[in-house]
Amino acid sequence: MLKDATGFVQAVMLEFKPGWSTPLLGVAANELCDAFVTLEDIWGRSGRDLCEELLGARGVPEVLDRLARAFAVRAHQNFESASARLARRAARWMEGEEMRVESVAERLGVTTRHLRRAFVENIGIGPKDFARSVRLQRALRMAATSGDWARIATDAGYYDQSHLIADFRALVGLTPAAFLERGSEIRPLRGAPEV
Repeated sequence: MLKDATGFVQAVMLEFKPGWSTPLLGVAANELCDAFVTLEDIWGRSGRDLCEELLGARGVPEVLDRLARAFAVRAHQNFESASARLARRAARWMEGEEMRVESVAERLGVTTRHLRRAFVENIGIGPKDFARSVRLQRALRMAATSGDWARIATDAGYYDQSHLIADFRALVGLTPAAFLERGSEIRPLRGAPEV
């Protein structure tokens, strides 16, 4: 769903690659899902200090530099679990091709239950929900170059166009056309380093 946040003067939104929020933030990803969380809530005083530094930054490059330094320090301090590596590997495979969760688990040599626990802890959602969002993202990328929703639906892995539209409504809260129209109004910062 698209979120409307009120009461914020400034905000920095970071999008981590799947499986990196836990090692970099030090908190299980499912504890952060569907919530606005301040760095102070997660890191205590060092989070508050970083927020003050970010508020004092003179521009986007300085903000990005301070964030990069803070995450570099955190990455060296936090222990990375085997489940984080497992979830990231599974996520990469699922992003690369349409795969059933059972096939991914078998390929990794774990049970589907174990894979689900690793996903929830490290990515914030289960592998089936992750696969569903990946399929939707595929459709969005295709929509950037084509307006043929029936073709996009089948190429992205949907049974038909109505299933694509139903997924859009369920996951985003809008039809595909309304999402693309609203998305043209939102211009996120580009050129920021991927974490």
